[in-house]
Formats: sequence, structure tokens, C-alpha cells
Amino acid sequence: MRNEHDAEDVVQEASLRAFRYFRTFSGGNGRAWFLRIVRNTCWGWRGHGVQPPTDLFDEEQHSGGRSASDPETLLLQTDDVTSIERAMRNLPDRFRELLVLRELEGLSYRELADQLGIPMGTVMSSLSRARQAFRAALNDQLQRVRSAGASRSARTGGAKRGIRVDRAEQS
Repeated sequence: MRNEHDAEDVVQEASLRAFRYFRTFSGGNGRAWFLRIVRNTCWGWRGHGVQPPTDLFDEEQHSGGRSASDPETLLLQTDDVTSIERAMRNLPDRFRELLVLRELEGLSYRELADQLGIPMGTVMSSLSRARQAFRAALNDQLQRVRSAGASRSARTGGAKRGIRVDRAEQS
């Protein structure tokens, strides 16, 4: 889910389903079992075609009250987060799901295979392709940012330099 409120609704619905069908749990990895329910619930919600516009991640709201000692560092971190979010947003759902479960949730290859219902070899090859796609999307995102910054600099840089020269000449 790309919206915090929808994600909360999905988790609540998945929790209710897990509670309702707990008797069908046959043992094994409970985390993988529950995450599969969450995943299936998420796919069900997406199948309804309800895709409200997404809210961007607000770094200040979710930073835990920590302030950076250096504004430049904070700006660079915020830019990094924004670039990563945009790159992730451009990935296919399957790749995004694999990367989030592996890299953010910390699931092992075995847990991923159990949760997704695919062989472990498929998990490994899919993760490799997902990482390659993420790398390409991130590189594309960074190139866009650099080219936009360069064109912006070219447009405003000359005018700023001209002002500085004029002020220096007036002294």
C-alpha cells in the first residue's frame, strides 16, 4: 500500500482474518503465515481499483524529534530519502514487495519463499532482478536530479555571477 491510512486498514483487516482463521494455522513460521495474510489482503484491496493519491513521506514528521546538527547534512539525507522513495515507486509491485520484505522487514530467503509460496531459488533470482531494477531506477532518478540541477544552475548561475561582478565593480 502506498498510503498510510490504507495500510493501517489492511493490517487491521488482516489481523481480523488471522484471528478468525487461526484454527487453520498448521504450525510453522507464524510470522510468515501472518504476513501472507497481510499480503493477500493488500492484493485484495488493490484489486478493488481504489488507488487514492499517495502522500509523500514527511521526513520531519517521522524523524523522531531528532534534529540534525548540520542543515546541509539534513538536506542531503532528505534528498536521499526522496530519491529512494521515487525509485521504489517506479518499481513493479512484485519487486517492491520483495525488497521491502527482505531489506526492511528482514525476512530470510526461506521466510520469503514460505510467505510468497514460491521456491527459494525463485526468491533469490527475483531478488537479484529486483535489486538490479532498483539500482537502475535509482540511477535514473539521480541522473534526472543532476540534469535538472545543472540546467537550473546554468539558467541562474550567469545572472548571479553578473550581479556579483557588478557589486565588485561598484566598490
